[in-house]
Amino acid sequence: MGQSFKMLVIKRRRLLILSFIAIGIKLFSLFPDAVEKYYATGIYPRIAFLQRAALGWIPFSFGDLLYGLVIIWLIIQSVRLVKRALHRTADKRYLQQVALRFIGYALGVYIVFNVLWGLNYNRRGIAYQLQLKTERYSKEELTAVTEQLALKLNALQPLSLPDREKLKRKKYLFAQTVNAYGLLSLERPEFDYVFPSVKPSVYSYLGNYLGFTGYYNPFTGEAQVNTTIPGFARPFTACHEVGHQLGYAKENEANFAGYLSASASSNKSFQYSVYFDLYAYAGRYLYMVDSMAFKTVNQLLSPAVKQDREELRKFFIRYSSPLEEAIDRLYAQYLTANEQPSGKMSYNEVVALLIAYYKKFGHL
Repeated sequence: MGQSFKMLVIKRRRLLILSFIAIGIKLFSLFPDAVEKYYATGIYPRIAFLQRAALGWIPFSFGDLLYGLVIIWLIIQSVRLVKRALHRTADKRYLQQVALRFIGYALGVYIVFNVLWGLNYNRRGIAYQLQLKTERYSKEELTAVTEQLALKLNALQPLSLPDREKLKRKKYLFAQTVNAYGLLSLERPEFDYVFPSVKPSVYSYLGNYLGFTGYYNPFTGEAQVNTTIPGFARPFTACHEVGHQLGYAKENEANFAGYLSASASSNKSFQYSVYFDLYAYAGRYLYMVDSMAFKTVNQLLSPAVKQDREELRKFFIRYSSPLEEAIDRLYAQYLTANEQPSGKMSYNEVVALLIAYYKKFGHL
């Protein structure tokens, strides 16, 4: 009894320490200028560098295996808890211990997540770095940018065809992604990307049913790409995930980092891929604002571009499932909890950055 009580006291002390650390992190996150200076452009690049240096050379995703082990562990723990409940051996003290352990794990994950990457959600961000004014834009500005994207697509579609077969080779895809950021960093050093760690997702086929095309693992610093999606969509996904690696946590900012890198690439399939995605984002907003204006712009697309759009649409329909809808709702809640109140629509908010960039530089 005495030993058990002593262990309980120790666990409560640990929880108290973890709670103070978590509160400290939360308070620090309330000051974007401090986060930008001391974390996003201070400590974080060093953390990310070490993560990629340690695991980037491994040809498979170590983080995916880690996720798999965690899921197996959670299943085992859940089965044990259910068994004890069924056999009525889960007394008050046992449930208290389980609750304390769960809270401890949750606090630990919160702390590690934020220290390794999560605080980037609270930084000043890419618009601040590039001095872009993301003001409220007009329908005319949105229409003009959407038209520009349509014309870009028409010009790039035939030029992207020779590389499409090559994009099926993962090494080629990832090497070209690194090259794209290399070219971008010549002009903008903040996008310097050393010790690459971009890998195919172990769960690519499962990802089709869950609705993801790529993701970043903040615990291992690896960027994963779903390499089963249509080839022309893969370059932008890879560039987007590297954007997350470089500290752009919010989805619209990772999208914009992906735009800057892929459009800087000398590879036409990369350029086509980014404008393809951006057209979808801008077109969605334009349709919501003025459906007739969108239909007029959409008619500008060449038959070949429309065919690609139809191929991607059919791909997602083929793998749609009720599970995907549930995952979407959970992911939207995650985004909302991490400074992105619009949920999954935060991806579309890259349009504001794009229009600000267009207004500043006069081109896309």
